[in-house]
Formats: sequence, C-alpha cells, structure tokens
Amino acid sequence: MVKRLLLKKLMIALQNMPVVALLGSRQVGKTTLALEVSKFIGKETVYLDLELDSDLAKLSDAEAYLRRCESKLLIIDEVQRKPDLFRLLRGLVDMRKRAGERTAHFLLLGSASRDLIQHSSETLAGRIRFLELSPFSALELSRENSLLDMEKHWLRGGLPDSYLSASNDESWAWRGDFISSYIERDIPLMGPHISATTMRRLWSMLAHNNSQQVNYSKLGESLGVSYKTIKSYIDTLTDFYMVRQLQPWSGNTKKRLVKAPKLYLRDSGLMHRFLTITDFESLLGHPAIGASWEGYVVEQILNQVSDRWRSSFYRTSAQAEVDLILEGPNQQVWAIEVKRSLAPTVSKGFYYACTDIKATHRFVVYPGGDTFPLAEGTEVMGLLSFLDVLHAEM
Repeated sequence: MVKRLLLKKLMIALQNMPVVALLGSRQVGKTTLALEVSKFIGKETVYLDLELDSDLAKLSDAEAYLRRCESKLLIIDEVQRKPDLFRLLRGLVDMRKRAGERTAHFLLLGSASRDLIQHSSETLAGRIRFLELSPFSALELSRENSLLDMEKHWLRGGLPDSYLSASNDESWAWRGDFISSYIERDIPLMGPHISATTMRRLWSMLAHNNSQQVNYSKLGESLGVSYKTIKSYIDTLTDFYMVRQLQPWSGNTKKRLVKAPKLYLRDSGLMHRFLTITDFESLLGHPAIGASWEGYVVEQILNQVSDRWRSSFYRTSAQAEVDLILEGPNQQVWAIEVKRSLAPTVSKGFYYACTDIKATHRFVVYPGGDTFPLAEGTEVMGLLSFLDVLHAEM
C-alpha cells in the first residue's frame, strides 16, 4: 500500500550489497516489505523467523545450514536474537564473492538499532547496508489514494495495525498490547536488566515530558537509580526505535547553549496511550496537546530527512530557541518552529536564534492549510505543504 520509495531503495541495496539490514520497530511492516521485494529479486528465497523455535533450531549448526542456502536469498527475521551470526556471515559473504556471486545473499530484519545488534558494523564493514523502515508517515499516506486522516494519524500514531484499526477502541487495545510486549519480552531480551514495572514508569514519565530537554538526575531520583543508569535505560528505548533523542546544536557561537538533548516519543499513538488520551476530543482538551503536536511534527519531518542532513535544536540560557534545525548540502540551514495555533506568531528569541545559526531558510509549521509570510523571511506552512517542500530537497 505504501513504502514504495523504500521498496525501491531496498531493491537497489540488494542489487549492490551482499548483506542488507532492514531495521525498525516491531510491527512496522519489515516482514511484509521483505517478502514483497523477494518477488522481484530474481533468485530463490528462504525465510527464517528467529522468534519461532523451529527456525531458531535450524541455526544450531548455523554454518552447515547457511551453506545449504548458497545461490539463494536468505531472509532472517528478528536477527537481533542471534547476534553471533554476523561473524559467520562475513566468511560466507567473502567465499561467495570469490566465486563471482555479486548480488545479495542475506536480508536481515531487526527490531533493534544497528548499535544494539552487536558487532554487525565491525564484522560486516563494507559488506552491509542499513535501511530503516519507519511507521506510516503523513506524507506517504496523503499520497496513497488520500489515505491520510491527519487527526486519526496524530491520535493513533503510524504503526500500521494501530492506524488501520476499525475503531479507536481497537487501536487503544492494540497499542496497550504492543507496549506490554516490548516491556515484558523485547527489552529484557537485549536491554538492561530492568523490571517491567520500572520500565513502564519510565516510559510513562517520558510521555509526560515529551518534547522537553531530558533531566537525567531528576528522572533517576524518581525511579531510585543513578544518572548513568537512567541514561542507559533511555538509550535502550532509543535503540528500540521508541524514543528519539534530538541533540543540541553544536556550531560555533559565543552564546551559552544548553547541553542536554530533547526527548520525543517517536510514535504519537504510544505517547497518547501512556497519557490516557483515548480520542481526538480528549487530545484537544489535554494540557500536553502542544508537546504532542511538536513531537508529531518533528517525527514526520525527520522521517523524510536523508542522511546527508544533520538535525538538532537550538536553545540558549537567554531563551533564544529553534525547535528543529536541519543542516544540509550547500550550507543550507533550515530553522523550523512548531506551533499549534492557527494564528501562529514567533518570539524575538526565534529571530535571534536564526541569526546565531545563520539560518538560510525560516519556517513555522502549524496545523492550518494556508501558506503566508511573517517577518524577516519566515514562511508559515501547514505540515503537508512543508513536507512536500522538504521532500523536494531530499
């Protein structure tokens, strides 16, 4: 239905790299996309799901099994469950390369980041390409037969089973099960040793502090753990694609800049589940609506940004601030402010910040549909209009 652009990128990667890793959160559609692309790859495909004991058992003697799959594309799902596989893949890839086989041999699917899938970048350096599959985005849904209902997308988030649920109640129940699955199974498997109760409390606290700078010490005190421990817990949620850490701008300036990252729950639907926001009317009346809108907009934007661009935020001790900065080729610096109001205005602090970072483009993204100018070259745009402009630059 969607993800056509990523399907094309995946095809190109499989034609040029011996190993491709498709990463993203659980239930985001990695398996569906992998099986779809296997129809066009031009070689026999074998699929293993390492969550199944029967498939995991096939790799008890992994080298013997993988040698049987020569000349085939082997898709290995939930590969983070067997991180020691990467060392073996390196030898097999090199052996096939010497035999003159150039197209992809292995398509790895994982629900954890490349950093958490241990040693893959070291053992497969120069042999692997990483691609990330994100949940449904507002831009792709709007382009696919007008599937986008932005209020529903913002409320339920972009995870396919949540967004496409028959009702808000079904979506609500699904998101609850999804959270429990991560807390009780996935995180204990690969993350730190942390109780399900503590992780749920932390995740809920992050939802209540969405779009704010993180205070590790304060969070640690609330949970009775140290600064370093709480940081490792948040890093784990980041590794599982549940949290995004937006780093502060690090360019040259004499101003005193804040140093802590801003934290966002990447899926707005999961944030609303933790805040007990069950429908759109409840969201409109909730004190967290501004933070929720900022998080939603930032995630939609960053889902479209290529790896040629760098993202950050800017804030000084004097409260000069830009919600999101994008730095791209040709010294482009985009300053983006997110506003929930239908009649948005920006403070002097935004203009001061734009001067500090030498912004070449200035935008305010708001929920309306019109585009109009503000002072000093600042353009106010609706989210979809802005995503169209951004997409053209990528």
